[in-house]
Amino acid sequence: MPAAPASLSRDGGHAAPADARQRWSQTFRAVRGETERRAAPLSAEDQTIQSMPDASPAKWHRAHTTWFFEQFLLEAFDENYRRFDERFAFLFNSYYVSAGPRHARPKRGLITRPNAQEVAAYRAHVDAAVVRLIETAVGDDLQRILPIVEIGLHNEQQHQELLWTDILHAFAQNPIAPVYDEGWSMPLGSGSRDYADLPAGIHAVGHDGDGFHFDNEWPAHRTFIQPAKIARGLVTNRDWLSFMKDGGYTTPTLWLSDGWAQAEAEGWDAPGYWRRRDGAWHAMTLGGLQPVDPDAPVCHVSYYEADAFARWAGKHLPTEMEWEVAARAEVIDDAFGIVWQWTRSAYLPYPGYAAAPGALGEYNGKFMVNQMVLRGSSLATPGGHARASYRNFFPPSARWQFSGLRLVDYP
Repeated sequence: MPAAPASLSRDGGHAAPADARQRWSQTFRAVRGETERRAAPLSAEDQTIQSMPDASPAKWHRAHTTWFFEQFLLEAFDENYRRFDERFAFLFNSYYVSAGPRHARPKRGLITRPNAQEVAAYRAHVDAAVVRLIETAVGDDLQRILPIVEIGLHNEQQHQELLWTDILHAFAQNPIAPVYDEGWSMPLGSGSRDYADLPAGIHAVGHDGDGFHFDNEWPAHRTFIQPAKIARGLVTNRDWLSFMKDGGYTTPTLWLSDGWAQAEAEGWDAPGYWRRRDGAWHAMTLGGLQPVDPDAPVCHVSYYEADAFARWAGKHLPTEMEWEVAARAEVIDDAFGIVWQWTRSAYLPYPGYAAAPGALGEYNGKFMVNQMVLRGSSLATPGGHARASYRNFFPPSARWQFSGLRLVDYP
């Protein structure tokens, strides 16, 4: 698997302005370059396909992250900047209603033009302007632009992950099972079967103010944790095969009503991307169709499936607060870098949360309904983008992400 880019972190205001400008310029180039590296194995046709409404073409991800810097940074802080193409704002705005009208999300795959080469030129145009802005900004101007640069880079890292998840979904629809990366393999994890005591009592959770965070990780606040034990290791394919063999997908009493309806409607009988070949289970991966490794963590399961598995195992999914406390206490293995882990927590605002003013306030807050929280990070998450307070969120039916689970048990 290719290496991830360098970590993102603030300099805390201690660096000299020239040093800060140089560091942010280098970081900007590194993160933007990672997007292009992830897109490099894809053909022009690969970059245009949209295999479902929830996914976006790779070309669109490359263009949208560029529009983000153009819209929120260059237009606001560079009076000499000229847009690359006035039409692109309509095509590549995602969901920022305050920023203007936008092309319908399910129709992004119909945008054959601009082509991939024109998107590359768009990226180069904006990159040059951003680097110039960073390297020439001084005083208060520098302090005003750096937070926008930073959130733009973290937004780009989110889309780097989506670039992989979305192209995997597209490749999974192809009967010849294309290979994105011949050297790809699923990390195995620790394989621990043990449970660790969750530190009971009152704990501080949420972002503590050190380094970057999205607004949904704040404010930090206190939460009470009941006595419990949390699995050190992730649920594996071996565990999941036992669940399947024991009728996990055919026993309605294990399932939430909405989950059972979804599973019946879509014919679920195994995790996403699993297929039977010659009597054995295989999974579509970034390395093509590969035999399911029983010792690898299960991946591409929905919240509904994770909840059903927990019921079958006589356990529970952890709350997001239990997960965060366990991760901070370092009592769990593989918290980061393999699969996102479903929690049983609905995605809701923290006490005292308020969205930022303006269009950037639409980043997280307006999605705080009908979603479930996942914690940790996955093998697709770029370096520097994972932290204990990070709150990922998806609808409970989603299973195209690199999503898995661990369990918790109560006395």
